[in-house]
Amino acid sequence: MAIRMPRIIHAKQVHQRSSSLKANQEASTAIGVPKGHLAVYVGESEEKRFVIPISYLNQPSFQDLLSQAEEEFGFEHPMGGLTIPCREDIFIDLTSRLGGS
Repeated sequence: MAIRMPRIIHAKQVHQRSSSLKANQEASTAIGVPKGHLAVYVGESEEKRFVIPISYLNQPSFQDLLSQAEEEFGFEHPMGGLTIPCREDIFIDLTSRLGGS
């Protein structure tokens, strides 16, 4: 009989993700991102930089995008920033809906 520890595994993933986001926030501060915001790179081939409120990270639809980024890049990415592998128009549509709520 195997012992399952999904909460421990989930906590480890959250810690890794938060560590990665903290490093991104520190780097973002150095390049002029306002407090309470985060720089992300969006695109499938050519990435475009967007500055978004950190509050978006709690939204389920945005968390889906983060999961896609995790699947594609893992927690370490050579670009150094949070890169989201989706089309720019989809990202703009999502963030405009989040901004209006």
